[in-house]
Amino acid sequence: MKDRGMSFHKKDRNFQSKKGKSFHVESGHDARSFAPAIATAMLSQWGETPSARKEVGRVTRANERTVRNWFEGKNGPSGENLVALIRHSDAVLAAVLELSGRRDLVPASSFLGLRQSLERVLTALDELGDGSRLA
Repeated sequence: MKDRGMSFHKKDRNFQSKKGKSFHVESGHDARSFAPAIATAMLSQWGETPSARKEVGRVTRANERTVRNWFEGKNGPSGENLVALIRHSDAVLAAVLELSGRRDLVPASSFLGLRQSLERVLTALDELGDGSRLA
């Protein structure tokens, strides 16, 4: 096998950037970095447990190290993974809306999750019967 010395090969791991991606001043955003904002939203939605990380891995089909880096705010998810996270998390959706300067849509987005929660409650009540046993 040929010694590569100090040169880098195409398949070598890319080193993580020390500088996080942030938004331009003109965007009207508070310059909070993307990765930490998504990490905060993910922590509020799923918590800090190993099972939470596994669930996010299943949702996005991302590997464990990648998901851990998202939770720690070291890296942010790619576009495809971000869409998967939004599909399963109102907190991530709200973070993206805030990051994009669309804070006016955050209240409307919370109603989407509320409907699903109400449907689960109604289903549980239906399973109990007519609800007379709750009193």
